[in-house]
Amino acid sequence: MAFFATPRSLARLGCRRRLFLRSFSSEHARNNDIVIVGGGPAGLALAAALASNPTTKNSLKITLIEGGDLSKIQDWSMPPNAYSNRVSSITDTSQHFLNKIGIWHYVEHARTNPIHQMQVWDGISGARITFDASEMPESSEMARMTENLNLQRALLRKLSDTPSVRVIQSVKVESIQREAGDRNDWPLVHLSNGATIRARLLVGADGFNSPVRSFAGISSYGWSYDTQAVVATLNHAPRGPFQAPNNTAYQRFLPTGPIAFLPLSPCTSSLVWSTKPHLAAVLKKSSPGVLGQLINAAFRLPEPSFQYICKRLLEGANSSEEIKEEIAFRERSDGISSHSAYASATSMISDGGISPDDADALPPLVISIQQGTIASFPLHYNHAESYLGEGAGSRTVLVGDAAHTVHPLAGQGLNMGLGDVDALSRCIIQALVHGGDIGSYTALMPYAQERYFENHKVMSAIDKLHKVYSSTAQPVVWARSVGLEVVNELDSVKAALMMNAGASSRLQNANGWDLFAKSVGSLAGAASTSKMVGKMVGAGIQELAKNAGERFLGRH
Repeated sequence: MAFFATPRSLARLGCRRRLFLRSFSSEHARNNDIVIVGGGPAGLALAAALASNPTTKNSLKITLIEGGDLSKIQDWSMPPNAYSNRVSSITDTSQHFLNKIGIWHYVEHARTNPIHQMQVWDGISGARITFDASEMPESSEMARMTENLNLQRALLRKLSDTPSVRVIQSVKVESIQREAGDRNDWPLVHLSNGATIRARLLVGADGFNSPVRSFAGISSYGWSYDTQAVVATLNHAPRGPFQAPNNTAYQRFLPTGPIAFLPLSPCTSSLVWSTKPHLAAVLKKSSPGVLGQLINAAFRLPEPSFQYICKRLLEGANSSEEIKEEIAFRERSDGISSHSAYASATSMISDGGISPDDADALPPLVISIQQGTIASFPLHYNHAESYLGEGAGSRTVLVGDAAHTVHPLAGQGLNMGLGDVDALSRCIIQALVHGGDIGSYTALMPYAQERYFENHKVMSAIDKLHKVYSSTAQPVVWARSVGLEVVNELDSVKAALMMNAGASSRLQNANGWDLFAKSVGSLAGAASTSKMVGKMVGAGIQELAKNAGERFLGRH
């Protein structure tokens, strides 16, 4: 099957394009330099990256295989005030890469929203840290929110203008075998349409349950979290006349899991709420009115009061009026003024009026939830033991979710996958320029060396955060709260955290690192009352210092 582009002007990005496919004979295996299995963001981005480089574009035969119907994504559209429930924060580093390979031009920018600030706080102690893009050198935003479908559609539009890449859609990989003979044992990919493709290099971009990883014999380690993510698209009033625009992301760490409020437009935001499976099941089945009230309460009520509301919900209190009365009673019991931003059920703040002083510390009140956007999915930690196949699984490489799956609390999953694609495409180009075999272990080793430890550091830090904030033990709560408040007062540490998370793609100097080095000792000391937290925070900050410092000095 082939992927033909309909000639259209690049300026007419709103027009629809179709993927035209034709079947090819299965009598003989077709030779390909690179076969990419998986049409998600990572697989599509790799195809686009290779197609955008003159060396690989003119030298390599590339095929991408996807079991789903990609034409539905390419023709995807929604009304301006409606948004999909699966979104991602694209860091400055990822945007730089997408720009470099010509993808960002195809993204519908009206459906993206910048994040200028992020507020994170402890659900028990209230300790808070604020990250602001203004603290970053040469960066006007921390990240940019967009729907996953908006990015995938942009990638497909780019590929539709790139006939050098063949895309096979609505065809599944039935099996992968090792070829016996004199072709250096290339993998043979057998498709559900009867076709067979021979690959010099087989790329697994095929997700958590990767068939390519299974064929390569690459084992993975990890676990399922005792939490599930509930997602939804939220409608709310615009920010008040004396407030900043809706460009702030909010995240509160509750003992049952973090809840995040991510801005998509002036009146729309996205919810990602990680919580216990039994509560997630009830939340998913709740009416939009009940869920909206619970979201407002989850960001505002003291933790004991909110846990009581959740208990009442699990006991069967599922009517909107009943939940509202329970929340109102708790707000009055906790002394929350009806004129405070912390009031939801008893709030007397009118839309368009003067906002209370504490309004910027909290997300806007949810008014309604977009129909059909409430969903839930399990959360996993999973990391392949290697990104490269060896022996019987040679000539294979993994990227994206096929290589790693991480908790969404830091919003780094998609960015990690794009980082993989950037590194792998550079590795393939380098091998081609030097006349190497792009499928050999030696040629691919630089990719694994660059990405494996980098991803492992991010994954470990996110996993430790999840575990530390799941504890309700007083010493742990005290230590993490003191540590958070100390970091919040250290601008250099916060800048390092943002840079390490990809908020800046250009780091040129090491000003302030003497202060940062001294700050590390202060932070580790603050957390030393709890050995567990002290080790986690101390080791993590020391690694952060080294890593961010190297980036400043241009060594990374």
